[in-house]
Amino acid sequence: MTTFNTSREIDAPVGDVFAAFSDPERLARWWGPAGFSNTFHVCEVETGGRWVYTMHSPNGGNPENESVFELVEPPRKVVIRHTSRPLYRLTIELEPTQTGTTVSWSQDFDDAEVASRIEKIVVPANEQNLDRLSAEVLNRSSG
Repeated sequence: MTTFNTSREIDAPVGDVFAAFSDPERLARWWGPAGFSNTFHVCEVETGGRWVYTMHSPNGGNPENESVFELVEPPRKVVIRHTSRPLYRLTIELEPTQTGTTVSWSQDFDDAEVASRIEKIVVPANEQNLDRLSAEVLNRSSG
């Protein structure tokens, strides 16, 4: 298995959810698992745009990350190609519902062995990422 899928219903309109992706300042606040923070060096949220950032983990690690926004279709879809290891493509789709937005998150790793080795980290980390996205959207919507 190389692809990990999850989804989340957020009680906010699609445009509000997309805004948390398209504004680098907001993206930096929620991107990553619980306890992580980010320093963005380049964040061009547009098709073909570069994204270079340092994640700061709670245990003191500072992994460097590079990605390309392969596709940005406001306000419905973002496809990110992570070009530093581990290599993967993340597809995020936003669908309106009667009560808000369903966020579908599909992370497809290039290497099945790598995916298998890090599955126990990636699966909960993706859920935590969506927890943080939800909090960012709902805090912004209510305040």
